[in-house]
This record gives sequence, C-alpha cells and structure tokens, in this order.
Amino acid sequence: MDAVTSSPRRWWALVAIVLSVLTVGFDTTILNVALPTLATALNAGSDDLQWIVNAYVLVFAGLLLVMGALGDRYGRKRLLMAGLFVFAAASLVAVYADSAGQVIAARALMGVGGAILTPLTMAVLPVLFDERDRGKAIALVTMGMGIGLPLGPIIGGYLLEHFWWGSIFVINVPVALIALVAVAFLIPESRSANPKRIDYLGAALSTLGLVALVYGVIEAPTRGWTDARVLAALAAGALLLLAFALVERRLAQPMIDLRLFRLPRFAWGTAAGVLASFALFGALFILPQYLQAVRGSDALGVGLRLLPLIGGMFFGAPFGERLARLTQTRIPIAVGLLIGAAGMVMGAQTGIGSGYGYVAAWLAITGAGVGLALTPAMDAVLGSLPRDDAGSGTAITMTLRQVGGALGVALLGSLTSAVYRDRLDNAPEAARQSISSAVHLAAKTGDHALALAARTSFLDAMAAVLLVCAAIAVVGAILVAFFLPHAQSPDAAKESVDELSRLA
Repeated sequence: MDAVTSSPRRWWALVAIVLSVLTVGFDTTILNVALPTLATALNAGSDDLQWIVNAYVLVFAGLLLVMGALGDRYGRKRLLMAGLFVFAAASLVAVYADSAGQVIAARALMGVGGAILTPLTMAVLPVLFDERDRGKAIALVTMGMGIGLPLGPIIGGYLLEHFWWGSIFVINVPVALIALVAVAFLIPESRSANPKRIDYLGAALSTLGLVALVYGVIEAPTRGWTDARVLAALAAGALLLLAFALVERRLAQPMIDLRLFRLPRFAWGTAAGVLASFALFGALFILPQYLQAVRGSDALGVGLRLLPLIGGMFFGAPFGERLARLTQTRIPIAVGLLIGAAGMVMGAQTGIGSGYGYVAAWLAITGAGVGLALTPAMDAVLGSLPRDDAGSGTAITMTLRQVGGALGVALLGSLTSAVYRDRLDNAPEAARQSISSAVHLAAKTGDHALALAARTSFLDAMAAVLLVCAAIAVVGAILVAFFLPHAQSPDAAKESVDELSRLA
C-alpha cells in the first residue's frame, strides 16, 4: 500500500471527483426543462433546439477516447482541471449568448469539457484507492452520476420559475470552480510511466468515426432508419471506426490498446456496463414523457418523481460493492441486472389507473438493480487496467456506454413511435405525431376520448420499451454469469500488465 492509497485525504479528493461528475450529470437533464423557454427567448426553431442538445452529445462522444489517452500522456489531474475550466467557461458563454447559434457553440465547447471529465474522473480512482477501497469509491461516484439525473429538472424548474433562462447555465459555474479548486489541492498528479507518442491518425479516425456514428443514431428516429443521410452517417462511422481499429492494431504504441479486450474482466465488465446503460437510458427516455403527458406532471414534478429511481441506485451501488467483496464479482452484476429487469417488467404492467405508489415501487426496484450491477462492473474494468492505461482504458468503457445509451434511446424511440402510431391508427395525424401533440389537441378540442386513447396507446408503447430493456438486462445477466471471471489476485493491475506483455 503506497502513501497515496493510505492517506485520509483521498476521501476528500473523492468529493472533488463526485463534484466533477455532478457538474456534467445535472447539466444534461437541466437543458430538457429549458428548451421551451429557449425557443421563445432566442426565437429558436425545432432544428435549433435539436442542435442545442446534439452539439454537446456529438462533441462529447467524439472526443472521449482521445481525452482518455491524452490524460495518460500529459497527466490526469492536469486534464481534469482543464476540463472543469472549459466547462465553466463554456457555461459563461451560454449565459451571455443572445442567439441560438451562440448557445449551440457554447454547448459544443461544454462537450469538450464533458469528454475530458467523464473518463478521467474514473481513471484517477485506481491511483487514489487500492483494491480494498476502490469499490466504495466507485459506488460513491456512481451515486454522484445518478443524483444528477433528477437534480436537473428540479433545479431547472426552480431557476426558470424565479430567474431568467441563463440561470440554468450559471449554476454550472460555481460547482465547476469549486471542483477545480478541490482537484488542484486534493488529487495527486498521475500519468503513464511510459508515455506513448501522439497518434494523430488514430485520434482523427476515432473522433470522426464516433461523431458520424452517433449523428446517424441521433437522426434515425426523426428521419427514419432508411433515410439516405442516416445510412450514409452510419456507414461512414462504421468504416472510420473499422479503419481506426486496423490502424491501432498495427502500431507498436497505439493510442487505444485494443488488446485490453482480450482481458476477460475488462471485456465482460465493459459489456455489463454497456447493457445496463442501454436499459437505463432507454427507461429514462420514456419515463419523463409518461410522467408529463400521461400523469400530467410539470418539469419540476418529473424530477421529484424520478427520485425513487435514484434512491434505488443509492441503495444498490454500495450494496453491490459489499457483495462483490464477499462473493464473486459476477454475482452482484448478474443479480443486479435481473432485479433491474424485474423492475422494468413491473413497469410494463402500468395502466391508466395505476397510482404513483406503484410507479415509485418499480422505479426504486429498477434503480436498485442498475446500481447493484454498475458498481462491480466498473470495479472489474478498473481493476484489470494497468495504471499506464487507466485513462484510455476507462475511455473505451465510457465511450461504449455512451454509444450504447444513445443507440438505446434511438432504437427505443423508434419503437415507441411505431407502437404509439399503430395503436392510434384511426386518430387525426396531428395526434399520431406524439403523445404531447395528442394531449394538446385533445385539450384544445375538448375530445376526452382522444386524450384517453392517446394515453392508453402511449402506455402500450412504454410497456414495449420496458420489456425490451428487461430482455437486454436478462441477456446481460446470463452472459456475465457464464463469462466474467473472478479476480485472480489482489494486484489485478499488475497481472493485466503481465498478460498484455505476453499477448503482444
């Protein structure tokens, strides 16, 4: 045990890390609340609003791999501080923006900050914590990520009710600056002992490939999966990422060491995280629409009613860490995925007459299952990574989780639309566009039958989405139960180095 992993200061350093992930976490959901206000204040059309959201997502996804590798080379603490500064500066730009184009540019810059913070907050954990405490640290970071989800609409709803629209970006600045100061004083610098040369070609191929792929996935629900632009983006993304993989395999010192996937704990821990993210993002896509259009909650009410999901994660994450120490890692991951699946199956039974108590129960069960699975899955990933590759290895996992989540939202969004439109086959075309349009039309015309039909149809669509998410989670549980090996030694990172050397 070295001086860093035995110092009491490491727990204070963890507070800085949690603040960093919280900064990114609630910013994602706070924006959804503000879109109608931004449309009026900035005279923004639907395309502008879409790009205010997507500019962040595209830059964020495209740069994750690159930023993880740069952290390994130049110093993870240094890049964490840069990421927090960029995020705070971009938020200030958004505060003083007077056009949709300026907000879009600020959101793209925030994506740069988010892409730095997301892999490196996890990558510094093996530096601060040994195997005994690493799981606890991951559980706390997971909870920090989770609490940002309902905080967004809760904080956003309050700010928009009492202040002007720019206040939703102002809130990022003090949180990011406090985290920056905490990182500066509490987190030790760490970098690869054998820094790799900058791989410009790999960086370009991975960034362009991920941007093209995620763009295609984002546009598919709106334009259709057979649209020429969507197909071109998906094909370009796949080809660029294939070229990236071929280039990396031929380099003596690749930016991203794809041999990591030959390590079973890294590969299957990553797979479990991706499948859990697919299911969680899919559920989070459908839930706000249900709470708003079917149950009639406002934005603040949506945030408050999502709290049982986060409460479940708060219970499941630390319990998963303890269970992983007492048993094999695969057990809490598989059990967690099955519990999450059970919660989503319960959710699929939600009807028009279901009270919020029933909804809160299945949300809590789903959250507990996801939390139970995610903490040991990330611990398996971090425990198998050599310290030199902590940033780039974590970036692989976080990138796949983000792409898996985006793909989940796109595929399940298409499924939602298809089922909803099918159930409302004889309704006016305006009502078939979305549940929100149907409820608005029904209120305008006084057509209570249309409102009931639209809500019932949406519940059928929600049931289909939740059942697909549950099936994905069950598949993940089976794969993990059969293929994820138990840790072979307390010094998993050293074993990973030795194994990679043998595979070279």
